[in-house]
Amino acid sequence: MPANDPKTSAVTTLEALAALANYSFMDSLNHDPDAKADGADHAPRQVFSGHYVPVAPTPIENPEYVAHSKALFRELGLDDSLAQSADFMAMFSGDLTHVPEPLRKVGWATGYALSIYGTEYYQQCPFQTGNGYGDGRAVSVLEAVANGKRWEMQLKGGGRTPYCRGADGRAVLRSSVREFLAQEHMHALGVPTSRSLSLYASKTEKVRRPWYSEGSRSENPDILVLDPVAISTRVAPSFIRVGQLELFGRRARKNEHPRAMEELEQLVLHLIDREYDGEIDPGLSTSEKVVLLARLFRDRLTRLVANWIRVGYCQGNFNSDNCAAGGFTLDYGPFGFCDAFDPMFQPWTGGGQHFSFLNQPAAAERNFYSFCSALQPLLVSDQDSLKQLIEIHRDFPVVMQAELETMWAAKLGLTTFDEPLFKELVSLMAQTPVDYTLFFRELSSLPDDIAPLRKSFYKASDSAGAAIRSVYSTDPDGMEKRWSEWLAQWQSLISSESDSASSRSREDIARQMKLTNPKYTMREWFVVPAYQQAMLGDYSLVHELQDVMTQPYAEQSEAVEEKYYLLKPVQLFDAGGWSHYSCSS
Repeated sequence: MPANDPKTSAVTTLEALAALANYSFMDSLNHDPDAKADGADHAPRQVFSGHYVPVAPTPIENPEYVAHSKALFRELGLDDSLAQSADFMAMFSGDLTHVPEPLRKVGWATGYALSIYGTEYYQQCPFQTGNGYGDGRAVSVLEAVANGKRWEMQLKGGGRTPYCRGADGRAVLRSSVREFLAQEHMHALGVPTSRSLSLYASKTEKVRRPWYSEGSRSENPDILVLDPVAISTRVAPSFIRVGQLELFGRRARKNEHPRAMEELEQLVLHLIDREYDGEIDPGLSTSEKVVLLARLFRDRLTRLVANWIRVGYCQGNFNSDNCAAGGFTLDYGPFGFCDAFDPMFQPWTGGGQHFSFLNQPAAAERNFYSFCSALQPLLVSDQDSLKQLIEIHRDFPVVMQAELETMWAAKLGLTTFDEPLFKELVSLMAQTPVDYTLFFRELSSLPDDIAPLRKSFYKASDSAGAAIRSVYSTDPDGMEKRWSEWLAQWQSLISSESDSASSRSREDIARQMKLTNPKYTMREWFVVPAYQQAMLGDYSLVHELQDVMTQPYAEQSEAVEEKYYLLKPVQLFDAGGWSHYSCSS
């Protein structure tokens, strides 16, 4: 029986993992004709055609184990001991020179286009042509079929590629810890996401990055710091992005080379095989597949964004190149989880309101527009299918709104969305303001009065300056009255639902609410001490956070609750690196 069969022992060697390799992307799609076969392709240059560039990753110096995902290892059929074995560590810290066959000694990087809120940009590319933008420091090194699922494994921080735009191709430990923890936390929250396999840091190699001085209130970094480099391996069914489809759609639309239309079709059909297998009949024509793909992606994307808002997550930089065509969360750069509720919450200083918390549905619609535009060249000879594609795009706001209403109703323990109740709640949450996670978790216990909810209320403070804007402090009696009236209306709806023919008891409603509203989310002020300790070689807090944040709905221990179920300290509001940042390194 195969080594990854759950009935046998788990994979314990790199040789056994190698037996699961299946490089569909490189084997079925086109490489850049100007690429070097040995992958020694690390200087920025234009890439005019082909789906990928073969690239040998650049190993980090003296790698040291930081963490691995035990949950993902179990899903892949890997034994935990593999994460600290010498040959596994070497491969997933960038050294492919001695990997056993059929593993390959080169990986691959892909190009993509950049659209910001539906508008194409070329100037981000150093050549100002759009032919130099893509995976600048991410190198895929393996596709494996494990326990019946295909997984692509990609090294974040794996060194320079032709798309590096002159940068060093490295990720620092700080951002790598954030991404490693966030991916597994989001998976535990039930939000579709790329996953974290492993994290290794260099004991000797460091790079300079702009960052914030201690106590800084600056919007932008004010110092340069020397940070240890790291490589995290992220895993997904594929890493095909909307921006990637855009690049090939643009080439086909402009007929930039003789095989442009063919390469677009190849990529789209490969996407369907990788991400939508079983949902799209392989016997359909390409036009029929494209229409069905658009409808399925719309459904996934709208559900994804509703899930983001459910758990208080803000992507921060939701460009088309950060939007996975498989409909899951991708690229944890400038992201954050809401503390004090603000509809315009945005952790990234460069993100603007268009990518803020409650504007994410509109940003998703713009990415879906880019997605549909990229597919249109395949339908120019089939006007009926093109019309269907346009209608699918047109109906995006309706589908998105339906997903949001279903989500908000579930957060409130209701089967039907109540718009007046919801609008008043959003107003109260913002004006008080409340902690997003704590408020909904406390509400999940179905309180009879406002007292338990006060645990989630932030107070205006002189030491915080304008960091916390609270109507509650200026009109406490008026706010108390509004909160009491809102709670009474909500309780009336809950009572009517528990008395209805659905026969949902209050206990059932509370239980379901607690499975919808997490108790713990990954606040930035939890992560900062973890990566600060990690930079000193102490990974214990990383492991602690990993344990806590992969059980976000559980009550856990009193010690965990005292440490992680609390309001954000007032002094950390507006603190650079704790509340906001301008780069992800």
